[in-house]
Amino acid sequence: MKRLLYIAICLLAMGGMSAVPVPDTFMQQRVETTTGPAAQGAEGRIVFIAGNSDATFNVYSITGQLVKVVRVGAEQRASVDFPKGFYIVKCSNQWSRKVVVR
Repeated sequence: MKRLLYIAICLLAMGGMSAVPVPDTFMQQRVETTTGPAAQGAEGRIVFIAGNSDATFNVYSITGQLVKVVRVGAEQRASVDFPKGFYIVKCSNQWSRKVVVR
């Protein structure tokens, strides 16, 4: 009974959300307007931007294993191919974010 109630609540909560596909050009514009370090998931890749100074990005799988270390020079950007999935990106001990590669 509790399980059924839980499923019903989850479905009701998700009912108001709708997935709207975002064009890749929008993602590029959003990343380009950032002044600090940033990481953004895209179709088959993650785009890394260093911002005003050099940045080191650590990419972890959803299980916590280090997948890749990406170093990007100041005012530069890098695009690295990744398989579809969820990743955690940590930037030089400043922040960490969940990134989705479609």
